[in-house]
Amino acid sequence: MSAAASRIRLLVSDIDGTLINTDKQLTAATLEAAQALQRAGIRLCLVSSRSVRGMRMYLEQLALDTPAAGLNGGEIVDAKGTLLEHLHIDEAAARLAVGTMASNDIDTWLFSGADWVIRDPDGPYVPRERRAVQFEPTVVEDFEPWYPRIGKIMGACSDPERLERVELDLQSRLAGRASAHRSSAYYLDITHPDANKGHAAERLAAMFGLGMSEVACIGDMDNDISMLRRAGLSIAMGNAPEQVASVAHYVTATNQQEGWAQAVERYVLPRAPTQ
Repeated sequence: MSAAASRIRLLVSDIDGTLINTDKQLTAATLEAAQALQRAGIRLCLVSSRSVRGMRMYLEQLALDTPAAGLNGGEIVDAKGTLLEHLHIDEAAARLAVGTMASNDIDTWLFSGADWVIRDPDGPYVPRERRAVQFEPTVVEDFEPWYPRIGKIMGACSDPERLERVELDLQSRLAGRASAHRSSAYYLDITHPDANKGHAAERLAAMFGLGMSEVACIGDMDNDISMLRRAGLSIAMGNAPEQVASVAHYVTATNQQEGWAQAVERYVLPRAPTQ
């Protein structure tokens, strides 16, 4: 790992498990830290496994005027919300992923444009996701009409070990055709191979004419590793598993202990271009 950058002009942040606490809330300390970034001349962009529609409440609360990336980089929008980039999963890869999850009793959802598409409205994680994204799913009997335009497939499972086995299986079977990474202990995301947070962070940086040497990234899960590896300054949350923490320059406190605000204060602001 190279040394941490000495100057940072952009912070790219994950949302769930990082920016927000377990109640899915932005704390007062986080809001103040975000304002401090602005005062210091450091821009803030959000990137998430959520769709941009599911990120909207946080973009508005933070009053951000910067681009954002949803679906692990599968969709990128400008500051006004205009879609700039949208990557779809190959149909054959999507069918393989859905079939594999079904055979392992993993509840499967699709994300296509602004739609969250499910087959089982009584799935155990549907209420949790509804509260998180603050919009209703589209309930269908058959995924067939949706396969040509899927941005992300998500598997939800209460058995982390089973989900990890399926993750590793799909990483092998979909190599080169799709990306498979867990966004939490109970969620597995399948996206276009270029729809990863490392690609998203580079695209967001390029919109400001920046290289990754001037970018800080912060996250907590496997799907954040690709951006942490490329960042000039990489920060893992205290709630991150070891494989994530090991690729970061620094580890902050957990998302229940104001870890995001602490990371901004201790590691990002001292590297502001105005310092």
